[in-house]
Amino acid sequence: MIRFMPTRHGPAHVVTTTREYKGRVYRTHLLRRSYREDGKVKNETLGNLSHLPESLIDIIRRSLQGETFVPLAQAFEVIRSRPQGHVHCVATAMHRLGLASLIASQPSRQRDLVLAMIASRIVEPNTKLATTRLWHTSTLAEDFGVGDADEDDLYAAMDWLLARQDAIQKKFAARHLSAGAMVLYDLSSSYFEGSTCPLARRGYSRDGKPGTLQVNYGLLSDARGCPVAVSVFEGNVADSTTFMPAVQRVREDFGLAQVVMVGDRGMVSQKAIDELRHTDGMGWITALKSSSIRALLEQDQLQMGLFDERNLVELQSPDYPGERLVACRNDALAKLRAFKREELLRATEDSLAKIKVGVDAGKLAGQDKIGLRVGKVINKYKVAKHFELAIGEASLSWQRRQQHIEQEAALDGLYIIRTSVSREQMDAPEAVRSYKSLAQVERAFRSLKTVDLKVRPIHHRLADRVRAHIFLCMLAYYVEWHMREAWRELMFADTDLQAKATRDPVAPAQRSTAAQKKAHSHALPNGEPAHSFATLMAEMAGIVSNTCRTPGAALDTPTFEVLTIATAHQQRALALVDAIRA
Repeated sequence: MIRFMPTRHGPAHVVTTTREYKGRVYRTHLLRRSYREDGKVKNETLGNLSHLPESLIDIIRRSLQGETFVPLAQAFEVIRSRPQGHVHCVATAMHRLGLASLIASQPSRQRDLVLAMIASRIVEPNTKLATTRLWHTSTLAEDFGVGDADEDDLYAAMDWLLARQDAIQKKFAARHLSAGAMVLYDLSSSYFEGSTCPLARRGYSRDGKPGTLQVNYGLLSDARGCPVAVSVFEGNVADSTTFMPAVQRVREDFGLAQVVMVGDRGMVSQKAIDELRHTDGMGWITALKSSSIRALLEQDQLQMGLFDERNLVELQSPDYPGERLVACRNDALAKLRAFKREELLRATEDSLAKIKVGVDAGKLAGQDKIGLRVGKVINKYKVAKHFELAIGEASLSWQRRQQHIEQEAALDGLYIIRTSVSREQMDAPEAVRSYKSLAQVERAFRSLKTVDLKVRPIHHRLADRVRAHIFLCMLAYYVEWHMREAWRELMFADTDLQAKATRDPVAPAQRSTAAQKKAHSHALPNGEPAHSFATLMAEMAGIVSNTCRTPGAALDTPTFEVLTIATAHQQRALALVDAIRA
């Protein structure tokens, strides 16, 4: 029971005193009232609260300070909930990478808008109009301070960003490339919505949409696949014509006199190689085309018997003076290609057989009509070159060009790396691994194009807006690349990078035991679910910012934010992002 004493008028409060006696600490909680008497402030003890629980004493203290307490079920109501965790992860990664200072050293409205667009591209990619609406469904607009922006503001920020592209890419190169470094380069394309952009051309579609207008873009990255620069070209430009401009950018814009450029067999032309031979400090790695490999076999400069006991052979040829050739044969790949070729040949024959049924029944006649029907199906499976066709007025027959098929089969699983890099600088296995590292750029293109960043379809009609859009997507992939690396242990990705860097470069790629277990069980070693980048971002979005107010309050009553408590898995993901280093 609380003992009350005579009282006077004045504010009450709780006073806590602590004293130590014979090695023990005693705490006393007194309820006191302050009052003024004869011009002096005095205190009156109203009661001793020391016997009450600490939690109840705290409530009494806070109540006397003016706080209002209501039953827990009615404490507050949630008037809005917005996903926050995934936005926080992206913002943290951008901060750890110093992206703001890379884009512009001084804060500005344009920089804030660009950063918000980069984050939005990772969180929920969409058109610029949809972006200004969608980023209000999360905390993104508030976190980046761009809640009042409209699509015109974003277009203006894109124009501002494009003017800074060269300066930004030089900063990226200074951070990730150094003298003697290996630089990966590859080209891809994306299709347009609309037909008025000057860059839009019909060319070879890497999106599987032949006949559509498209734009090409080349990506430069370091040896790990971390993006450094991007260039945009008209949609009908040939791959090989973009390679030397990339070399010049590395040498002149980035100031690197000694690098090793890596490009695929269709990218590095003989003309480019002739130029590189007369450029001091520039090494290169590429591969021979199948026609060149066949010529080496026919000239007996390469014998298949060399692969009886090994899968990699280094050789030289007078046709390639001053160069090293590294021939590789992958038996598993050879069997796969032979099987696939046979399946495609059979599928083509099945299609032709259906046409022949109509011809034999007299339902399809005339050489022109039969030829038109055959033409529609013969190239469907890309093996028309392996068939000899005979089309008459009322007949259709075909046979396989067996000799031609056998000549192609002789090259199954066989490829040859071509390089100017000396053996002292890079041994044969490392040269093969370096060429295969182009797969890192291909991974970048997959992320840019598909579910992650969705660079396509392109809706812009001005050439510079297209360039800014693609550069913006590259910046977003730069952030995503680092997030993926940080989250490796939480995703299906292989974490044994050392073994990956030293394994047989020709043998079929094998995941580590730990990665195989994750793939089979869909779980991490601790039992938590393994993720793709998209599903992990979705899980982080489960951390929600709830806007709350007291129940029944007026509309203008101040609100407060309550954040969802992160799970152990989410806390781990947040900690990994916070540990990112540029």
